[in-house]
Amino acid sequence: MNKQRFLIALFLIIGVMGALYFSPFLQSPLIHLSKSIKLFYLKQTEKIQNGFIQHFDQAATIVELEKKNRYYENELLTLHQIANDYNNLLRESNSSLVTQPSVALVRTISYIRMGDPHKLWIEMEHFDPTQVYGLLYRGYVAGIVVSNNGAPMALLNGDSKSSYAVSVGNSEAPGIVRGNNERRLVVEFIPTWVPIFVGDEVVTSGLDKIFLSGLKVGKVISISRSSGYQRAVVEPYFYAKNPAYFHVITKVR
Repeated sequence: MNKQRFLIALFLIIGVMGALYFSPFLQSPLIHLSKSIKLFYLKQTEKIQNGFIQHFDQAATIVELEKKNRYYENELLTLHQIANDYNNLLRESNSSLVTQPSVALVRTISYIRMGDPHKLWIEMEHFDPTQVYGLLYRGYVAGIVVSNNGAPMALLNGDSKSSYAVSVGNSEAPGIVRGNNERRLVVEFIPTWVPIFVGDEVVTSGLDKIFLSGLKVGKVISISRSSGYQRAVVEPYFYAKNPAYFHVITKVR
């Protein structure tokens, strides 16, 4: 009798867990509740930390430095875009030099699933679930931000669904970079008639309107050919370090 009860209870548990895992309708309220609890914990932790900081008369300085960091990060992206437009102007003589990029500081909440270091919940104001955002860490490309049940989810470089347009080397060979759930990235669909080399730097092209052009992704460590295209394996400058904060490009121009 006890064995029957145990088996019935086990099947019920498995059934509930399966329903939660495969049903977006059931997942949504649980995700919202889980994120609310995590955000409450993070805010309470920050309050305690700020209390200690204020005790040592450092809070005002840190707040001021954080404001300056956001300002300089935005200015850096603006200057970067101007420099790229200027180079394009010299080459093509038809650049408009219209530059209005915008960047926002976002906070990491938690992993989406334990054991997967490439997907993170983030806290982001003014999030548009129809838009794909570029994710940066200390000026390097870290991945993209997409919607998951209406909430902002960071797909870091290693994730197989994290992809964006890039150019390779001095020849500016076009391609699409993606993760493969490992440390290294892969750039695909590089035309065979454009020369690329091991050691070439991979940067964003800006053609997908997710990133500005020229932001650093990584360096080529190997090259192969398949189905009429070249394929490059890339060692990224950023890989799943999971910092507490990222920067998101909310507007390219």
